[in-house]
Amino acid sequence: MNKPFAESCAQNQQVILEVLKSLFTEPGRVLEIGSGTGQHAVYFSQHLPHLVWQPSDLQSQHAGMKLWFDEVQHERIQPPLEIDVDQGPWPLTDLDYIFTANTLHIISAEQVVNLFEHGAACLRQSGLFVQYGPFNYRGEYTSESNAKFDSWLKQQNPDSCIKHFETLQALAEKNNMSLYRDIEMPANNRILVWQKI
Repeated sequence: MNKPFAESCAQNQQVILEVLKSLFTEPGRVLEIGSGTGQHAVYFSQHLPHLVWQPSDLQSQHAGMKLWFDEVQHERIQPPLEIDVDQGPWPLTDLDYIFTANTLHIISAEQVVNLFEHGAACLRQSGLFVQYGPFNYRGEYTSESNAKFDSWLKQQNPDSCIKHFETLQALAEKNNMSLYRDIEMPANNRILVWQKI
């Protein structure tokens, strides 16, 4: 089996890291939802040595990400967990941080509801839930390229689409989280950060 590679991870990992450095300031545990190839886990754990990184994804992704983890020279990456947003509760509690990148526009609206519910339940008080990707505001796309991307997503899967910030904000509030930061990122992406109340 060849080691999987996601070009998007290679392109965005440095700019995301700079933001995570300002957010994940205290030692703690990070749960990554939808780790995919495992590239982000490898890169971020290398540059954030005060964190223990817990990757997760569907079982079908584990073999590929383990090929990346086998090359790591430290022990701050935990063996990947099988987490399906459709199934909960998740087998973790009192997490300091949750991180997910480019997942919300792939999963369905119902799965986003589950993501917020199960994710919030895993966080300790004042823990941070960090989401990277494209988002709509006030019912509108933030760029023409995002509009085209959304159209492409829906052609691949009718349940996939760019999600609306206001919907996510309501879900956060329902699950005892408040908006902590909304950060503009390159290529019409954002990093949204919610804090457990």
